[in-house]
This record gives sequence, structure tokens and C-alpha cells, in this order.
Amino acid sequence: MEASETTSPVVQRRRLRTELRRARLDAGLTQEQVATAMDWSLSKLIRIENGTVGISMNDLKAILAHYKITDEGRTAELIALSRGARERSWWNSYRDMPPRLIQLIEYESEEYATTTTRTLRPQATAQDVSTTVELRMKRQQLLQQSEMPLMFFIVDEGAVRRLVGGQEAMRRQIRRLLDESEKSTVTIEVVPFSAGAHPGMQGPFMLFEFPDAEDDDALYLEGPSENRWNRDDPEEISSFRERFEVLRELSLGPQGSVDLLHRLLSELS
Repeated sequence: MEASETTSPVVQRRRLRTELRRARLDAGLTQEQVATAMDWSLSKLIRIENGTVGISMNDLKAILAHYKITDEGRTAELIALSRGARERSWWNSYRDMPPRLIQLIEYESEEYATTTTRTLRPQATAQDVSTTVELRMKRQQLLQQSEMPLMFFIVDEGAVRRLVGGQEAMRRQIRRLLDESEKSTVTIEVVPFSAGAHPGMQGPFMLFEFPDAEDDDALYLEGPSENRWNRDDPEEISSFRERFEVLRELSLGPQGSVDLLHRLLSELS
């Protein structure tokens, strides 16, 4: 999925951490040297450069001075990024949800979402299920934005054939896929059963690519026991990009996939 240029706090935080890491490297300093000079713990600097914690305005100004960044324009840009990164997003009210799910929202029809949530999280309370479904419903608002990112979805044929939540729920799911596929920014492709074993069977994943070269690509992996982000291992991210391209080659292609969805919809009628 390619994300469009945006001023969301998430992108501001990503840009800030990238710029701070670059500034340190340009200054020829190691993390250990900077932490010692700033009288910080090494873990604090690591977390700041990883984007897992924010940085106060005083700390930002101090570290920029240490990096000898005196250009007023660049200083103002970094300060603006820091301020934007501290803004609240709509999902802040869901902070009691799993952190990695919140991160994914940063960077499903209701019966379907409720059924899958109950199945995959059998230990969840009714309130947990309700809150997760509500969050997923709001997440879909991304598809209604006037300036949408380019999004490419590849799904296994089993995902669109398996009855989850009953026939009516699946009919709505497939209709939704067909509606979204008509948008110029959305591409949906199905890997058919006839493709046999394929890389996607190892588990779902999401790739996030950004138009600005200064923003690092990111990888989100979903597993049966835990999910994880990868924003710092280019080799792993590259390997999943290759996996994605293999899946596209194995798929029915955009039109063939739409034709299959129409056939499935007719079978459910």
C-alpha cells in the first residue's frame, strides 16, 4: 500500500525520527556519544530514533544544537514536525486496545468483523469485541477520503469463499470489495486455489511505501500469537516486497479477480 503525502501525527513522527537519525549520522556521532553528551540514557535516544517515544521541545532544541544545526529553515521545519507529532489522532480514545493494532491503524462489514474478532480472540470480553469492531469500522473511513492513498490488496480465494458470519454477511463483504475495486486508487487481486501453495500462506502482512524518499518503508506482520512492526530492517522489508510481487503474478489479476467476485456473489444469491 502506498501512503499519500499527509500531515497526520503518524507521518510527522516518522519524518521526525528519520530526520533526527540522519542529523546524528551527518554529524558523525554514534548513539552512545550523543546519549553521553546529552546526559541521557542510551535507551532514551534509541526510543526517540525508533519513534516509540516522543521528544520534548527543550530536548529537541538541545540535540539540534549538539548536532550543530544552525540553519533557521531546517530548525523551524524540525520544530514544526515535533509539534505536529504531538497532536492527537482520532484513535487516541482506543488506547486500551492492543498497541500493535493501534499502530496499524496509524500507519471490514460489521457482522464479518465481529465474527472474526470473536473467533481469533476467544478470550476477549464482549466489550473488547465491541470496541475492536468499532475501531475497525472507523478504520474503513480511510477508503472514503477525498485524497486516498494507492492501495493494493491480495487475498487468497479461501478468504472470499469461506462463509464467515453467514451468507448475507458474505454477500455484503463481496459487494463491498466490488464497490471498492471500482475506485482508481484501489486494486484487489485474488490468488486462486489453482495456484497451489504460495508465499501468502505463511501469514498476512502489510507493506507501507511513502512517496517521499525521506520516509522509510514499513512492514506489518500478523501472526497467530502476536503481531509486529518492522521499520528498521531493509532486507526483511525487501524480501516481503518480493513476496508481494510473486503473489501478484500468481493472482487472477485485477479484472480476473473482479470476475471471480461477481461469480461468487451470484452463487450466494
